[in-house]
Amino acid sequence: MSVSAESPRSAEWSPSSAESLCPYRLVLEHVTSRWGVLVLIELLEGTRRFSELRRAVGRVSEKMLTQTLQTLERDGMVLRDAKPVIPPRVDYSLTELGREAAAQVRALGMWTQARMDDVAAARARYDEARASR
Repeated sequence: MSVSAESPRSAEWSPSSAESLCPYRLVLEHVTSRWGVLVLIELLEGTRRFSELRRAVGRVSEKMLTQTLQTLERDGMVLRDAKPVIPPRVDYSLTELGREAAAQVRALGMWTQARMDDVAAARARYDEARASR
């Protein structure tokens, strides 16, 4: 199949053009990203402040957590509630859409945990077969 000059594939790449070509793929990437998974699962437990999320998720930079929260907020998964108080207070919680996605991600995480012995055995078999070549 050839790509014509008018085809969206021939246009210069940009986030908006990628989103229009395959929007569900970007959402899947956001929900299943390294930090997205952990944020969604943590917010299933309830509303959290930024510092609480950062401690709970662990080893995430302030910049990455901020980017993850903004991305999930844009996708309609996370609600950001900024209170007009001093010092500023911002709470994060899941929307209904976010709770649904988080439940799916948590189920995958629980499956992974339950099947980790099988994964470790498969890895050992693979490594042994590769080493004996």
